[in-house]
Amino acid sequence: MGFPLDLAIRYMRSKKRAFVSVGTVFAVLGVALGVAALATVMSVTGGFRAEFREKVLGVNAHVLILKYSSDFREYREVMSKVQDVPGITGIAPFVINPMMVTHGERSATGVLLKGVDPARMPTVLDLPRHIIEGNVEGLRLADAKPPERRRKSLFDDPATTAPKKGGDGGRNPLLLEIEKEIALADDAGASDAGAPDASASGSADDEPTDDALDGGAPSGAIEPDGGFQTALPDEDLLPADVDPDPCRDPESVKRLPGIIVGKTLKENLKLELGSCVQVTSPTVGYAYSHGAVLAPVAKQFRVIAVFDAGFDQYDSKLVYTDLYQAQAFGDSGDSVTGIEMKVSDIEQAREVAHKLDERLADGIYHTMDWEELNHGLFTALRIQQILMSLVLALIIIVAAFTVIATLIMVVLDKKKEIAVLKAMGASDGDLLRAFLYQGAIIGLIGASIGLGLGLLFCKGLLIYGFPLDAKVYFISRLPVQVKPVEFSLVGVFAVLVCLAATVWPAMYAARLRPAEAFREQQ
Repeated sequence: MGFPLDLAIRYMRSKKRAFVSVGTVFAVLGVALGVAALATVMSVTGGFRAEFREKVLGVNAHVLILKYSSDFREYREVMSKVQDVPGITGIAPFVINPMMVTHGERSATGVLLKGVDPARMPTVLDLPRHIIEGNVEGLRLADAKPPERRRKSLFDDPATTAPKKGGDGGRNPLLLEIEKEIALADDAGASDAGAPDASASGSADDEPTDDALDGGAPSGAIEPDGGFQTALPDEDLLPADVDPDPCRDPESVKRLPGIIVGKTLKENLKLELGSCVQVTSPTVGYAYSHGAVLAPVAKQFRVIAVFDAGFDQYDSKLVYTDLYQAQAFGDSGDSVTGIEMKVSDIEQAREVAHKLDERLADGIYHTMDWEELNHGLFTALRIQQILMSLVLALIIIVAAFTVIATLIMVVLDKKKEIAVLKAMGASDGDLLRAFLYQGAIIGLIGASIGLGLGLLFCKGLLIYGFPLDAKVYFISRLPVQVKPVEFSLVGVFAVLVCLAATVWPAMYAARLRPAEAFREQQ
């Protein structure tokens, strides 16, 4: 290793005994810039993926159990069945539905109302860590309980849903009552049509019937004092006893169930801690479900906390409340959307989901891990990181051509010296290793300088905190995540490319024959 290494270092110097030749300097700088660019971009794209994963997992669980049905009332039995699966550290039910949130004259549509169990939620979600105002105390009222079921389904007791003898067929009582009223009205109309005219057959002296007016009742033309001219009020206000509003009374607001809103939603609706908001289901008017007439549901809540997930999509479109309060917006009683779980290692979430599928192998339930739930987002981030890394890797390849050009110039310039060395007994392997060492030295120096520059760039981006438009990128700062493994891979890639670039010039120099070299010099 001594002679080939000394020869490689000598050839990297200039003819004027300078420290290093100009060609070597440009080759090293090309490799360094390529390595710095690739390392910085990999850190930024990796930071985006890590930031999005942190934001997603901050307000979402790692694994979900869902049911191929809107009726999921046996969730407690399912939770007890899977809670001992290895890797699960927390388990809790949840309900999630789109709602409209209103505060005063401001409204926000498309808001997802998520109902959680206050006791189990901290073991599954990192929501308490993201709360910047208030706390989760008061999320569930002291007397809260699951709502009653308002409609029947195929899973209810057949005795309560079987058709009854007597013609009603087990139909909805309200519809039966309406049909009876219509039938009575038709009978009354038919009787009036067939009866003789009272003015033709009767007289004024006939005795009054039971429907006659009292003696003190007004008669004749009556005109109100203000005349018949009326004016509608500017605002359609109803008396408090007709339309009670809990938000008007501060004492009533204190007794309302709690709700946790995002930072952006708080700013959009001008909310404060203790503010009264109204959450309305998307059903406008009347909804007909299995023959039942259901009125639209609107409930008032009190803002008890504000969270900042750092992800504008969540901060503006997600709110949390008690599980029982969220269930009251539906008509399925104590039913949930699914069960969410937290695992000890998020990289093993998919394996845990497969274990749950094996435990619940009945075709009714299915599982989803966090990456599958956000498949589009993380796939796009992964493709972006790969493509940008490939594009910037071309810079290193371009620098490798500079290495090739530098070594070719060295071989052509040192032909006579190479011929003398071979005539003095230098082997082909020694010359081959000398030029390979030269490429390795250029790669090592360039990679070291490039990694140092990349680390400085990443540090500067972290200190400066390059701002981003949260409405476009969903995050407010450029994320940077420096991984030693990725930096090492970039350095190894640069050295290997430089070594590959030296193979052809090194083989040309090793195959050079002294006689041919001296003949060309004459």
